[in-house]
Amino acid sequence: MPPSQTPGQTGDQTGDQTGEMNPAEFSNIAKLEQTLWWFRGQRKILYRFLDPIVKNKAIVKVMEGGSGTGYMSRELAARYGWTMFPVDLAWEGLNYGRKLGVQAQCQADITALPYADRSFDALVSFDVIVHLPLGSEHLPLAEFARVLKPGGLFMIRVSAYDMLRSRHSVFAHEKQRFTRERLIRQVTEAGFRVRRCSYANAFLLPVAFTKFRIWEPLTRQEPQSGVAAVPGWLDSLLYAPLSVEAKLIGGGVDLPAGQSILLVAERGEV
Repeated sequence: MPPSQTPGQTGDQTGDQTGEMNPAEFSNIAKLEQTLWWFRGQRKILYRFLDPIVKNKAIVKVMEGGSGTGYMSRELAARYGWTMFPVDLAWEGLNYGRKLGVQAQCQADITALPYADRSFDALVSFDVIVHLPLGSEHLPLAEFARVLKPGGLFMIRVSAYDMLRSRHSVFAHEKQRFTRERLIRQVTEAGFRVRRCSYANAFLLPVAFTKFRIWEPLTRQEPQSGVAAVPGWLDSLLYAPLSVEAKLIGGGVDLPAGQSILLVAERGEV
């Protein structure tokens, strides 16, 4: 279940064909990225997923493909000591990153990166390629493989299941969702060796399905941002299942279904 879809800032309801997130969403994210239950839960799950994989790897230079507000690049640098190279196409996101003091930002298209081959030890990308039109997702994956060193680590998170497409998805210009099998296939075809892949955000899946497939159509809600603050008690209630999932994933459990997919892979020795 993504953030509560209480009425928020509205914007372009049809989406675009450029692969960019709706620029109106950046301000919503920037206000709540540190505190909202959804973002806090995603970070906890991500860290428990990544920690055992990266702790014994020599990683220095890391690119973030689709860095948004730059907040995650800043957090990853602080947690792991990585030198981050955030890339985003939207100046709105890069401007927020500048205010956060994020260094080495670059305005660029992830389907045509301005970096030399084998430039990075690792590359991360969170909820970005879902904004590309269906059928073009191989373009950024090929670029990610190109700029990674052989054996370099690749971590990606994407939205899962077309049936969970919501009014927020339309507002944010999300154009596609994945299954675990399709993501593994496309990452493998791009030249990566998959080390682990798991669904996440599983425990709230029935709530999300009810909201997105029944309640929103029934009430004829217009596309709107789902990034909105909720009362403290509800924030804690919604965060709790994500925290439990983080412990399971950190303990090596791969969840069989969920609203997101986490995948970590290594670039092949080519």
